[in-house]
Amino acid sequence: MTVKKRFLRVTNLLFLILIAVQFLPNQISDDPQTSYVLWFAAGAELLVILVSSFVKKEQGLNLFLDIFAFIYGLLILWTLATAKFNLLQEALFPPPGCVFQQFTEDIDKILVNIQSSLGIILQGYLLATVIAIPLGLFLGWSVRLGNAATYISKFLGSIPPIVYIPYGIALLPTFRSVSVFVIFLATFWPVLASTMSGVLNVEQKVIDSAKVLNVGKITMLFSVILPASLPQIFIGCNQGLSVSFILLTSAEMIGARDGLGYYVKQYSDFGDYTRTIVGLLVIGIVVIVISFLFNKLQRSLLRWKR
Repeated sequence: MTVKKRFLRVTNLLFLILIAVQFLPNQISDDPQTSYVLWFAAGAELLVILVSSFVKKEQGLNLFLDIFAFIYGLLILWTLATAKFNLLQEALFPPPGCVFQQFTEDIDKILVNIQSSLGIILQGYLLATVIAIPLGLFLGWSVRLGNAATYISKFLGSIPPIVYIPYGIALLPTFRSVSVFVIFLATFWPVLASTMSGVLNVEQKVIDSAKVLNVGKITMLFSVILPASLPQIFIGCNQGLSVSFILLTSAEMIGARDGLGYYVKQYSDFGDYTRTIVGLLVIGIVVIVISFLFNKLQRSLLRWKR
């Protein structure tokens, strides 16, 4: 790629505009903490330059630069609408510099809440997949049983897991175990349904080829049926992961004493919208990172399909 394609892009122009916007006169009474935006923009642009220098695939570089262009554009509009023109209510929509400052001050507390939320997600999600995938394989192995179980899983999976929270609070010892139970239900039914669907839709010629080689039932199930069903299974796993984060933050906002949902709910109740926005941004970043890592795992396990 040429120097122009690497370093003279819309993303770099938006960075310069973002820097210039910070030096416009402020229209709000409080300090907008402009220096925090400048430090963030400088760090982000340094990362952009480093990636632009070493990435060889143009498609990957375009995606990376487009993401940072969107971030720069959002920060420009956010700064103009708050600190520079005061178009939004100051108490509800603090300038980005104030949000960045609050993030740096609360970083220890945020990391503890992230650890708590991810621990709950990991426990409930892994428990659900470890049970749902083998069960879906065995149920889907029988066409008659699999078809019946598919309708049952659709019925039970259509019930929002969050409605079980009152029963969980009454039956389980801690709210953390209730949260794990909610994540388990959110993951179990879509993974079970997708696993059974994957098994039921495996091409018959794949099974016939394995039978010609006198493959045993257990080997057939885990060495032939399971790999062939993986694309469909990952659809359910992705769905369960997305719903799990939504339900986790909702559950934490109801009765938890830690976690990202609790962080947002606690400070929104006291009208601290700077910390509320910090919590919302952190939740979004955590979900994006987890989804990215999960997609990398999926592409690795399904590389044989390329």
